[in-house]
Amino acid sequence: MSTLLALARGIDAVNMRIGKAASWLILVAILVSAANAVVRKLFDLSSNSWLELQWVLFAAVFLLCGSWTLMDNEHIRIDIVNARLSKRVRDGIDIFGHIFFLLPFSILLLWTSWPFFLSSWSINEQSLNAGGLPQWPAKLLVPLGFFFLTLQGFSELIKRIAIFTGRMEDPNEREGGSHAALAAEAERLLAEAEVPGAGTPVSPASPPASKH
Repeated sequence: MSTLLALARGIDAVNMRIGKAASWLILVAILVSAANAVVRKLFDLSSNSWLELQWVLFAAVFLLCGSWTLMDNEHIRIDIVNARLSKRVRDGIDIFGHIFFLLPFSILLLWTSWPFFLSSWSINEQSLNAGGLPQWPAKLLVPLGFFFLTLQGFSELIKRIAIFTGRMEDPNEREGGSHAALAAEAERLLAEAEVPGAGTPVSPASPPASKH
């Protein structure tokens, strides 16, 4: 297990660096969008390449930061339901989900997206829009993103098994983490739901009926 945990730490380090680097593409996309808008308004000039570059940059951020998001446990959860379960049950659900849902899905997408990219690259596929960009670099992002997500899935599975068996502490349960904050908010909502009238504004008393 110690060797597997060392492997998981290595995967985490790689995906964190890739995610942090890819996150700067958000700024690049903003600058491209702003420059395109200014040039179009001032000089009445534009190009489909600028527009397509924006969605390619967005796709790069979405796909290359997905593994970093998984590592930091920032993906969507139904916390109100999750907070009702014990820590051990939640860890068991995570292990089950990684084995039967996340990893099969990411491996399938990786397997099918690689030929999708190769066929585009082999013909140097270009955009159907006039002045657009080549299509194969954008299609390369799909297998790249799911490759790193698959690696992170294995890392998370290793860590979840280690946490479930008591061989390591859960980093997401430490005080001050985002998961802890969401769990606290879910507990507060549950407490309000269980107390009758909690969180419900009290309407002012109606004025007494006038006597005639």
